[in-house]
Amino acid sequence: MSTTVSKELRREVLEANLRIPRAGLATLTWGNVSGVDRQAGVFVIKPSGVAYDVLGEEDLVVVSLSDGSVVEGHLRPSTDTETHRSLYLAFPSIGGVTHTHSTHAVAFAQARRPIPVLGTTHADTFNGPVPVTAPLTPEQCATDYEYNTGQVIVDLLGRDDTRAREVPGALVAHHGPFTWGVDATTSLEHAVICEAVAEMALHTIALGPVEPPQHVLDRHFTRKHGPDAYYGNPTSA
Repeated sequence: MSTTVSKELRREVLEANLRIPRAGLATLTWGNVSGVDRQAGVFVIKPSGVAYDVLGEEDLVVVSLSDGSVVEGHLRPSTDTETHRSLYLAFPSIGGVTHTHSTHAVAFAQARRPIPVLGTTHADTFNGPVPVTAPLTPEQCATDYEYNTGQVIVDLLGRDDTRAREVPGALVAHHGPFTWGVDATTSLEHAVICEAVAEMALHTIALGPVEPPQHVLDRHFTRKHGPDAYYGNPTSA
């Protein structure tokens, strides 16, 4: 068992990963959660391709925050490891990251549409639409794809740690949602909420044109960005 990170962090990361299929957020092994220990300069992440029903603490992989090398673990870390590392390096407030291919959030990502704010369920967690990145270029896909996936999220948020706290998630175009929080557990909870509000938004939009509620319109980010910001189209910087 590792001495690089605490048993508590390993246990938290394991439990958060096991909650992914329980919450209906993943097919097969399509999802992962990590948690960072900034003092130790490492993060713990799910190994690649290991089924959730056999995943144990001893399978988790400890990765260096500085260079992405494996510090401890006998398995290969998640293929999304470099994306997680990009987010940790860009946003100091992030303590945990979750990535899933949950159906409704992926639908928005594949359509390259942000998840709009249509009610209090969304606004209670995301102070604004869940934004969607620009598509990766062919060059970004060909070389360092996972790292570049993180960078398009970083660019989308303008390396703004405050914005990352206010809207703790983003959709990578043609890929899926990444969410984050102060720890691994919170990042997973934000993934659950992201999928729930995506499903609600799709059902709402299917009923016809909608307007966001007035009390949501009064939120600070609307005064700053304009009412169209609720649909992911801010009118000002």
